[in-house]
Amino acid sequence: MRRFVRARRALSVVAVAAVLGLTAACANPFTLKVPGSGSGPESGPVTDGVPDELLPFYDQQLAWEDCDEPMTSEAVECASVTAPLDWHQPGAGEIQLRISRPADVPAGAQGSLLINPGGPGGSGIDYLHSVIENDAIGERLLEAYSVVGFDPRGVARSTPVECLDAEGMDAYLYDTSDAERGTDEWEAELDERAKTFADACAENSGELLEFITTEQSARDMDLLRGVLGDDRLTYLGYSYGTFLGATYANIFPERVDRFVLDGALDPSVSGSDVGMTQVIAFEQSLHTYLETCLGGSSCPFRGSVDQALDDVSSLLASLDARPLVSSDGRELGGDTMMTAIVAAMYNEANWPYLSEAFSGARSGDPTAAMFLADFYNDRTPNGYGSNSTEAFNAYNCMDYPSESEEMTEEDEQILEREAPVTWQYMLGADVCEFWPHPPSGEREAISADGADPIVVIGTTGDPATPFAWAEALADQLSSGTLITFEGEGHTAYGAGSDCVDDAVEDYLIDGTVPDDGLTCQPG
Repeated sequence: MRRFVRARRALSVVAVAAVLGLTAACANPFTLKVPGSGSGPESGPVTDGVPDELLPFYDQQLAWEDCDEPMTSEAVECASVTAPLDWHQPGAGEIQLRISRPADVPAGAQGSLLINPGGPGGSGIDYLHSVIENDAIGERLLEAYSVVGFDPRGVARSTPVECLDAEGMDAYLYDTSDAERGTDEWEAELDERAKTFADACAENSGELLEFITTEQSARDMDLLRGVLGDDRLTYLGYSYGTFLGATYANIFPERVDRFVLDGALDPSVSGSDVGMTQVIAFEQSLHTYLETCLGGSSCPFRGSVDQALDDVSSLLASLDARPLVSSDGRELGGDTMMTAIVAAMYNEANWPYLSEAFSGARSGDPTAAMFLADFYNDRTPNGYGSNSTEAFNAYNCMDYPSESEEMTEEDEQILEREAPVTWQYMLGADVCEFWPHPPSGEREAISADGADPIVVIGTTGDPATPFAWAEALADQLSSGTLITFEGEGHTAYGAGSDCVDDAVEDYLIDGTVPDDGLTCQPG
C-alpha cells in the first residue's frame, strides 16, 4: 500500500534564484532610523525574566569574528552561542548555535532582525550571505537593522545532524530501482533505503536527534534575542520559518515585536494532509508552467496542455524503464526527474531551466535535469554543500505525530484525478517510520494570544506552501493580518512586487501594519 512521505522541503526562493544566476527584485534605498523596542546590536545581553537556571546561557557575551567558512565573505561576520541540548533539562548537555550578521552594522540600527530561510534545514548564514551578494533583501532593512542569520540546531554550522557520507547520500537520493513502481518489491527497496538512512542518523548523531524539534529551536531563538541585546524579537521567516516563528510567538507572545511570516505553513495540518496537498499543488504549478511554455517559441512540447502533460508522464515512465546516465555515473530516473521539476517550480524565473531539462532528458541528455535536482539536494561536484536533507528529516520526524499514513482507495482516486502526473513520483517510503525516537510535536492551531500584529503572506500560485495555508495561519493567529500575492512561485517578499516589499518594510521598519486582506500583484 502506498504511503505519504513527509512534506517536500520548502526552499527559499531567493536562494534558488541566486544559484541559478538570477536576481530577485529589491526595494529602493531608504535610510529611515526609527527607535525600536530593541536595545541595539552593541548592547549587552537582556536577561529580564530569565529563570536562574538559564542565566548562564542568556548572559553570554558575543564575540564577532571573521566567518572563515564556505559561502561567506568579508561582508559577513559570525559568532557562536551556547544553548542547552534540552531546554527542559538545561543541565543535561550543550550545543552550539552559529549566527552571522553584516560586517558593517548600520550606525543607529534599531535592533536585530532575525531571519530564517525555511527548510526545515535551511542555513540562515548561507541565506544572509546570498541575499547580500544578490541584493535580494531590501536596502531599507539592511540600513535599519542588524540583520542576523542563524543556523538552527542540527543545521550546517550549528551542532549538526550527521547521517550518511556523500556516497551514501547519493545512493539514498538518486539510486533507481529495477522493480516496477508500486509493487511490493519496489516498496521494499525504498523501505530498506529509508532504514539505512535513519540508522545512520542514529549512529552518527546520537542523543542530538531527540532534541531536533521546532519547539526547542524556537526557544533557541529567544536565547539569540537575549544575547543580541533585544528586549523583544523582530523576525522575518520564510516557508518552514513561518512555523518556527509562529511557534515562538505561541511560547513567548509578550516578546513578539514585528513578525513577518512569508509562505506560511498551517500548523494544524497533519503530515499526510501536507503531503497530499503539496502533490496537488505541484501538479497545478506544472500545469501553469506548461500553459506558459506552450505560449512561447522555445517550448519542448507541442499541442495542448493535456497533450504536454501526457508527454511528461511518458517521459517519467521512460526514465523509470531506462534511466539516463550522467557524466559522473549517477542515473536520472523518474524520481530524480520529479525532483528537478519540483526545484524549478519554486520560482517562475526558473522555468526556462526546466524547459532545458525537459528538452535534454527527451533527447537523452540528463545534464540540465541533474543540475536542478542537485540544486534541490544541495549537491555539488565535491559532495554535499550542507546537511539540509538530514536536518529536514530530523525536524519532520520529531515534529509530526505518528499516524497511519497508508493511502486509502479514496486518497488514490483523488490524487489520480487531481495530480495524475506527479502523485506516483512524490510518494514512497517514509524515513520517519524508522526514526530512533518517537515524535514529540503536535499538529494544532496556533493563536499566540497577546502577541503584537503578525503579518502573514501567501502566494496564490505557491506549490510548496499553498495559499490556503497562509489563510489558515492568519485566521488562527489572534493578531494575524494577511497579505495576498497574486503570483507564481514560493514566497513573495523580494519576488518582484513593490506592493509586497513596501508593506513588509513599512511594517518592520516603522511599525505600519498593512490592511488585513491587502492584495498585491507582480511589479
